[in-house]
Amino acid sequence: MWEVISLVAGLALLVVGAEWLVRYASRIAERLQVPSLVVGLTIVAFGTSAPELVVSVMASLNAQPEIALGNVVGSNIYNVLFILGISALVTPLLITAQLVRVDIPIMIGVSVLTLAMAADGAIGPIDGCVLLAGIVAYTAFQVVQGRRGAADAKTASESDAAVPGTVFIDLLWVLVGLALLVGGSRLFLDGAVSVARFMGVSDLVIGLTIVAAGTSLPETATSIIAAMRGERDIAVGNIVGSNVFNILAVLGLASVVSPSGVEVSSSSFYFDIPVMIAVAVACLPAFFVRNTIARWQGAMFVAYYVAYVTYLILDSQAHDAIGVLDQVMVYFAFPITAVTFGTIALRRWRGQATSG
Repeated sequence: MWEVISLVAGLALLVVGAEWLVRYASRIAERLQVPSLVVGLTIVAFGTSAPELVVSVMASLNAQPEIALGNVVGSNIYNVLFILGISALVTPLLITAQLVRVDIPIMIGVSVLTLAMAADGAIGPIDGCVLLAGIVAYTAFQVVQGRRGAADAKTASESDAAVPGTVFIDLLWVLVGLALLVGGSRLFLDGAVSVARFMGVSDLVIGLTIVAAGTSLPETATSIIAAMRGERDIAVGNIVGSNVFNILAVLGLASVVSPSGVEVSSSSFYFDIPVMIAVAVACLPAFFVRNTIARWQGAMFVAYYVAYVTYLILDSQAHDAIGVLDQVMVYFAFPITAVTFGTIALRRWRGQATSG
């Protein structure tokens, strides 16, 4: 009974918190004349990643490296495949040029960097310091971009300037929304992890699936609400910024607080981290096609996430069906996806060449 109450209460807090976060974050962008994308990539993204930060750091301190790493990797996979997929099903998402040219390549780059750092079997404290330096540089870059956008935009209206402290009040409401999101995700996560452990699921699978999805509930609620409200830059920027923050800040800090760093298992190195990289790379052709994520692409992303979770569950139980799923993904799903994106991208390129 308590678990049901916890899940319902957590869901309610998530919806209310996401609504307030999106509403007041967009107001801050309007008042400061800063592009909504920059707000989504920084304030919203970093705020909604707070649960990942707490969970991974605590797991690292408690000598649970598989949960610390699995939470980050699993959250990044979940963010792109499930959250972007669901958001695109709600409404097609328009993608700005900055995302395609700058932020998506940065997300891919830090994902590859994670694999390189994990080659020796652990992401050590020195690696963590490098990652933390990266989040400082990324944040500074976004601040500079935001100031350039503000300089190019019109100055704030007199009505806004005449109300002192308005931005500060909006920021307080953003923090309240974040607090509700974190509290709601905590209620939901506690019950889910208890059920999984009762069923005998391993810590790595729990970290990659339930913990990753649970700590990403703020991103889920925020992006879906943002898509419904027409704040598409916040919806997409939240996901990309969260993924960058998860690797640079969350994994970086988790590696620093542990004397031995975060150990990386062979399964994570050879499967889960490469999947995270593949998912990040998959964003480029998906975003490149007409600079939008259509509903059919969203459905495909969600289907891939279901297949990924199914694989993890079957593999943890050494189920006989794992071989069949391997063949379906390798010989059917992946080739069909590659051909589809390749064909559409080629048609667009030819259309641009003809018009040029």
